[in-house]
Amino acid sequence: MNTKEEACAGVKDGSVQKKNADDFLELGGRRFNSRFILGSGKYSLDLIEAAVRCGGAEIITLALRRANAGGKANILEYIPKDITLLPNTSGARNADEAVRIARLSREIGCGDFVKIEIMRDSKYLLPDNAETVKASAILADEGFIVLPYMYPDLNTARDLVEAGAAAIMPLGAPIGSNKGLCTKEFIKIIIDEVDLPVIVDAGIGRPSQACEAMEMGAAAVMANTAIATAGDILMMAEAFKKGIEAGRSAYLAGIGRVREHGGEASSPLTGFLHE
Repeated sequence: MNTKEEACAGVKDGSVQKKNADDFLELGGRRFNSRFILGSGKYSLDLIEAAVRCGGAEIITLALRRANAGGKANILEYIPKDITLLPNTSGARNADEAVRIARLSREIGCGDFVKIEIMRDSKYLLPDNAETVKASAILADEGFIVLPYMYPDLNTARDLVEAGAAAIMPLGAPIGSNKGLCTKEFIKIIIDEVDLPVIVDAGIGRPSQACEAMEMGAAAVMANTAIATAGDILMMAEAFKKGIEAGRSAYLAGIGRVREHGGEASSPLTGFLHE
């Protein structure tokens, strides 16, 4: 059997699908099949479960204020029980406030995962990298699985590795902007230089942009606004799922080279012309 026939046989007998099925996202010692993290900040509560299912997400972020057990509407009642919660420290302006929010989230039963968000800037909502490193170190020492949201900077990423982060979450564009991969080149540097999963967070506005992030080698993509503001939320959640899966498969397959100058025929013509 030649190479082409072997490859086709692999597709037919399911070995290619099995290979992809063995490709896990690992965070804090836990394995996830999905590389799509869904944000919950802008959904009506009755759409959250359906969005999770259509997107195939296994991790969902939530703000502590939406998980207040004393409130009239508790988001925890709308999230499927098999989904891993990723509470964020939204609203924190410094490391001390972020640590306090993380500890509260653990106390009310949200688990050990935490997404660090620290923003002093109320206009652009850009993360404070220095305070994020401080909070990450404290919480990692307390046994939290820390996923810090940060402005893509290689030195900060390295500091977060030293602080004990489980992953790095650089922004693609300002949060809620749907502008896409404005910081693409800086994210690629982090992917190439840091030995932790890199999860592209914030600003992703289209499934094609999520696909592009995965093609670069990102470990996962998080999206919220792009889905919550879509005309059909459930269809868009599914589109993001497919885009992320396609980008991951392309990355694993090996992206073809780019020719800067000139072209190259996909099939040789010389022999045909001379016959």
